[in-house]
Parts: sequence; structure tokens; C-alpha cells
Amino acid sequence: MQIKNEAATMWDERYKEAGYFYGTEPNDFLKENFYNMTKNGNVLCIADGEGRNSVFLAGLGYKVTALDISEYGLEKAKKLAIEKQTSLATVCADINQYVLEDGYWDGIVVIFAHLPKAERLGMYNKIYAALKPGGCILMEVYSPDQLQFGTGGPKTEDLLPSLDEIKKAFSRFNLVRLKDVRREIHEGKGHTGLSATVQLIGIKPFDEES
Repeated sequence: MQIKNEAATMWDERYKEAGYFYGTEPNDFLKENFYNMTKNGNVLCIADGEGRNSVFLAGLGYKVTALDISEYGLEKAKKLAIEKQTSLATVCADINQYVLEDGYWDGIVVIFAHLPKAERLGMYNKIYAALKPGGCILMEVYSPDQLQFGTGGPKTEDLLPSLDEIKKAFSRFNLVRLKDVRREIHEGKGHTGLSATVQLIGIKPFDEES
């Protein structure tokens, strides 16, 4: 609980600031690949902060739930949804403690959600169980190589998953894309410049249960 409180406090302080720290436009990778998720399906955006990605998907007709540890971030997400004339559900919770319903989601989006290595396996397993057969995981995270760029993201390697880690963790999925990427990212003042990421698009097999 102490870790959760410390994390919530850190993100609350960031999102209390005026404006949107990571901007109001969706992540480029998500914008280019959202169609892999079932049209108008139920989508969960994990650690979506101030809501730029969840609001984007809601505007396309998806039934979106934004999950984040910061109540201040989610308040901004709701405000942004109103401004964009759309709506979404919000849940203020730590992904480590929040129970995801098995086999419910058509899509799960994980954009720059960075947990300590000891906690990531639990999140990966939750994602697999929570997706419907045929459901899609869309993920972009900073990789350990991001430390050499310093253009956003965590400053410690423990929070940065490698391509090999993600490949192993999502081996049960049918992989549409799994790649180490170097690309320019400009998202508010939080992500600015050449960056190193891992991108994943995976489909849960139809012939497996949650």
C-alpha cells in the first residue's frame, strides 16, 4: 500500500499542474493501429493519465474505460472528453490491485505504463486473462535503450522492459507486431525527441480460454 500511495502522490503532483503534461493528442502508434481492435468494442486503457488516448478511442465509438492511479489525471480525462464531445468511464486504481474481469475486453491499451520488473508479470497475466478470445493488446513502452536519449519516461532500467521480456510474456498471443523502434515522439512537454520503444500488437487466440 505504501508503494501505491507514493506513486499516486507523484502522479497527482504532476497532473495538478496547469495544462496537459503529455498533451491532448493520442499516441502515434495507437492512432495508426487502433483498427486492430474490434470496432466499437470494450477497451481498457491502462495508466492513461490525463486521458489523451482513451478520449481518442471514445471519439471513434469504442466503449472506453480509463484506468489510472491519479484522480487528478482522471478528472482531466473527463474534462477532455467533454471538450471532445464524447464520454468514457474512469477507474482510479492501482493496476496491481485492481481486479480485471476475465474474458471481458475486446482491446487493452498500454501506452507508456511502466511498472517495476517484479510487478510487470502480474500485469501481463491479467491482460491475457482479461481479453476475450480474439481480443487485442496494443502496447508501446520505453525500452532500456531510452536511458541514452533522456527524452521522456523512467530514469531507471528496472522500469523499462526489453523486447525479449515482452516477447516471452506475450508468447501465447498471435503477434501482429513486435519490434524495437527508434522514433521521434512529441507528446506535450513530457515526451520530446528521439526515443527508444518496444511496440506490440497481439491477438489472443480464439482456441484458448481466459
